[in-house]
Amino acid sequence: MIIDDQYYDVIIIGTGAGGGTLARKLAPTGKKILVLEQGDFLEKESSQLSDVEVFKKEDFHAPEQWYEEEGDFFYPQTSYSVGGNTKIYSGVLQRMRERDFEKVQHLDGISPEWEVKYQDFEPYYTEAEKLYQVHGQAGDDLTEPPRSEGFPFPVVDSEPQVEDICTSISKQGLHPAYLPIGVGEQGRTDAEDTGISPTIKNHDNVTLKTSAKVVCLHTNPSGKVVKAVEAQIGKQSYLFMADIIVLSCGAINSAALLLRSANDKHPQGLANSSDLVGRNLMKQLMTVVVQLTNTVNSGFFQRTRYINDFYWGDENFAYPMGHIQNSGGILQDVIFSESPPLLSVAAKLMPEFGLKQLAKRSIGWWLQSEDLPSPKNRVRVEGAKLYLDYTVNNTEAHDRLIYRWIDVLKAIDGNGQNIYPRCEAPLQVVAHQSGTCRFGEDTRTSVLDLNCRTYDIDNLYVVDSSFFPSVSAISPALTVIANALRVGEHLIERLG
Repeated sequence: MIIDDQYYDVIIIGTGAGGGTLARKLAPTGKKILVLEQGDFLEKESSQLSDVEVFKKEDFHAPEQWYEEEGDFFYPQTSYSVGGNTKIYSGVLQRMRERDFEKVQHLDGISPEWEVKYQDFEPYYTEAEKLYQVHGQAGDDLTEPPRSEGFPFPVVDSEPQVEDICTSISKQGLHPAYLPIGVGEQGRTDAEDTGISPTIKNHDNVTLKTSAKVVCLHTNPSGKVVKAVEAQIGKQSYLFMADIIVLSCGAINSAALLLRSANDKHPQGLANSSDLVGRNLMKQLMTVVVQLTNTVNSGFFQRTRYINDFYWGDENFAYPMGHIQNSGGILQDVIFSESPPLLSVAAKLMPEFGLKQLAKRSIGWWLQSEDLPSPKNRVRVEGAKLYLDYTVNNTEAHDRLIYRWIDVLKAIDGNGQNIYPRCEAPLQVVAHQSGTCRFGEDTRTSVLDLNCRTYDIDNLYVVDSSFFPSVSAISPALTVIANALRVGEHLIERLG
C-alpha cells in the first residue's frame, strides 16, 4: 500500500451534484482539497447521443452487479464518471415545495418533517440556480414555493408538438408549467462542467484523481476521527489523509462505504450507532406513459413542461398523488431507455430505421410519486455483495396519478385512442435514490446532524441525497446542490 505524501485539508469522495458543487464552493478558500472519483471523464454524455444509442443500455450501467433481497442480481443504471449521475440526468433543477419540508399525511403513511425548512434552503436554491444557469418562469404553477428572486434565465422553448399538447391540457383546466432546466454553452449544466472542470482549471489547491475507487475509511484508535481514505487506483492501493472527509458517492454507495468500513469501534459500520445507515432508502415511484401521435417530432429535445395539478391530490383523493413532466426526446432520454413500455420490444425486433420512426411519433410522460421512508427498505452489504432490500409503497396514490393522467390524455387526443403504453421504472433505475443517512436533531433517529456531519465521527460529512428525511415527488438534484452550498458555508467556517 502506498501512503500519499500529501496531507489535505479536505477530501471529497464523489463528483456528482453534491461533491462537484462542494468542490467549487470550497476552492476559493485556498485550502488543500483532494477529490476522488472512481470513474473518468465521459467521452460522450447523454445530451450528445445520436439515433438509437440511448437504447444500448449497457453504456449507462455501472460495471458491477448489485443484488435484490431474493438474491437476483442486476446492473444498476448509474454513472461512475466525473459529474456522476448529472452526466445522464435530464437537467431538471426544481425546488421542493414549501409543504414538502413539513410533516405530510399520505394514504400509506407519513412523510416526515425536515428540521431545516424551505425558508432556510431558499437562499441556497437561489445560489444554486445561478450557478447551474437554471432557465424557468415563476408564477405558472399553483404549488410553487415563494422565491426571493426570479429565475436567472428565461424558459427553454418546448418542441412545437409538446407546446400544442400543453395548450390542449390548459383547456382541460390544468396548469402546464415550464420546467426549471439547467442549460449552458455545452448543453445541460452538470456537476462536471459547472463544478469540477472549472474548479481544477482555476484553482491549483484542488487535485482531482480519477479511476480512484474508495474501498474503506480508516479511523483513529478511538474511532472518533477518520484518519485515512483507502482507494484503489489501477492495481495499487493508496492511503490519503485529511482533516475533513466528505462522502458524495450517491445515497446507495455512500451507505455501502460506511457499512464496509466497519471496525472494532464501529462493528455495524461507521457512523451507525443508530443502526440507520443504509435504511430508509427511497427512490420515488416513477412510471413512463407513452402518448402516440400522428405528428412527427425530432426525437431529440429537452424536457420542458410539467403539471402539478395533482401534486397534493384532487377532488376525489385527499392525499398527495405526484408530479408529471414530459420526457425528453425519446431518442436521448437515458432513463426512458430502461423502462420503455412500447419501445423495449421494438428495440429488439425492429431495424434501427423502424425504431426511430416509432420514437418520433411518440411523446413520453414521466409520472413521479413520493416514496415513503421505511427502515426495511435498505442498503445491505454481505461480503463483497451490495443488496437493495426494497418493497415499493404508496402505490395507490401513484396508480391514481397514472389513471388520472391517462384520462387527461384521452380527453385531449379525442381520436378514440385508448392505448397508452406504460411501465414502471424497475429497481435497477436508481435515479432519485435518497435517505440512507438521514439528518436530524435526534441521534437516535438520525445519522447526520443538521450540518450533515455524522454524529459518531467528528470529521466525516455526507453531502449527497443520503441526508433526505423524505424525498417528495420532485426531482431531487437542485436540493442536493443547494444543500452542498449550505454545508459548504459551514465547512468554510470550520476550516477557518
